[in-house]
Amino acid sequence: MDNYHITKDGDQWKLKKETAKRATEVANTKKKIIKKTQEYIKTHEGSVKIHKQDGKFQEERTYPKKKDPPESKG
Repeated sequence: MDNYHITKDGDQWKLKKETAKRATEVANTKKKIIKKTQEYIKTHEGSVKIHKQDGKFQEERTYPKKKDPPESKG
């Protein structure tokens, strides 16, 4: 499964595969990049780590949802 990150770079939000040099998708707002990510990921599977504007980790989403690991009790 591929790992992707949504981060803010200057005045743009970018979806970037963890091993890539260039962004997969770019948008002006976080809301738009999340929507573009949802469209892109329909033909790919992966883990998307969404970061806040300051770069700190916010949340992780797995696509497709059935690939999401079960919750652990640990």
